[in-house]
Amino acid sequence: MRAFSTRWLAAVLAAAGLVSGGMAAAAGADYPSRPVTVVVPFGPGGSADVYGRFLAQRLQEVLGQPFVVENRPGAGAQIGTQMVAKAAPDGYTLLVMSNTHTVNETLVPNRPYNLTRDFVPVAPINDAPLVLVANETFAAKSLKELIEAAKQAPGKLNYASSGTGTPYHIAGELLNSMAGIKVQHVPYKSSGQARTAVVGGEVNYMFDAIATMAQLVQANRVRALATTGAKRSPVLPDVPTMEEAGLPGYRANIWLGVLAPAGTPREIVEKLNAAIGKIVGAEDVRAAWAKDGVEPMVMGTAEFADYLKADIERLGRVVKEANMRVE
Repeated sequence: MRAFSTRWLAAVLAAAGLVSGGMAAAAGADYPSRPVTVVVPFGPGGSADVYGRFLAQRLQEVLGQPFVVENRPGAGAQIGTQMVAKAAPDGYTLLVMSNTHTVNETLVPNRPYNLTRDFVPVAPINDAPLVLVANETFAAKSLKELIEAAKQAPGKLNYASSGTGTPYHIAGELLNSMAGIKVQHVPYKSSGQARTAVVGGEVNYMFDAIATMAQLVQANRVRALATTGAKRSPVLPDVPTMEEAGLPGYRANIWLGVLAPAGTPREIVEKLNAAIGKIVGAEDVRAAWAKDGVEPMVMGTAEFADYLKADIERLGRVVKEANMRVE
């Protein structure tokens, strides 16, 4: 009787596994069967919003259902991110994330979510350097002059960002740390507001994505002092890199990706990964993004998970070395 019961239980468990596996596979095959919400936890007009909307449109074309973008900014991306963390893990609520999220794992200890616990990595989108721009009336005409001005008046200059923990904030604090200066951080609710503040002279300078700032540079509404990549940007070829401008070893970037709530069926995650990789790896997309100085990122889910963890560790070191604090 005992042997029979054991065999019976094993058979039931095996059958349950086959059924659940079959249901998951079916869910992946049918996905998506209704509209998908894509949460951008930042304000309109920034890189995450621009490329999140582009990706949503292309996913709709590839997968045959609407991918609807919702901007849920606030609290350094925590509001929209927490919303997705609490969503049903069925593939119908996705998050567009940036390295704001990886830095916040160290910078914001009391977050209502944990990136590696509450989310599953789906796919990266792209990576790009930043540009350091100053208000046209700011006396500094170069990075060296900016650093000299900051040293002459510690704490008197200021720079804008789209919020604490964003790539623009990290870039500003990295400059403070590496140049040995003290410049006041002024966080805004969105990159669009920060951009307006620099143009209007509310703040002295900011770091921003090249793709969203280049037009203002080319229209002479702000002055570009340096870009943050290893080589000059094809979008702003006359602007030196931070190294060329006098700060060896300086690097800063903004990268974007897609996450889903933890527990989302693997078949759905892999289907999304394949679709996103196909979209961002297409030749027309590569060519278009190259004009903006943006590089597509194509990785499998396991590789992206490793990349995510490595970036959390890397930016954790930056936070500690720069002695960054949540404001």
